[in-house]
Amino acid sequence: MAKRPMTVEVDESLVEATVEEARQTGRSPAEVVEQALRVHFEERDRSVVDGVWARNAPQALSEGEALTLAYDELKATRRERGTDKAAS
Repeated sequence: MAKRPMTVEVDESLVEATVEEARQTGRSPAEVVEQALRVHFEERDRSVVDGVWARNAPQALSEGEALTLAYDELKATRRERGTDKAAS
């Protein structure tokens, strides 16, 4: 993969932490930053599910609708198992 230079301004404490991490691990500061960015973007990709939830939020059930659906399903399962006390 081709590499190209990038200049960014970051908080001094982040620079110090990056340099220290590089020293402790035997890597260059650039390698430490690159790895941190890779981890960040991998984690962001994992949040795709959050994006799906956000897109579907307008269609989401209200709390009452969700509760009604859950109880209806519970009752149906109990009827199937023959454990529905209300049916007796």
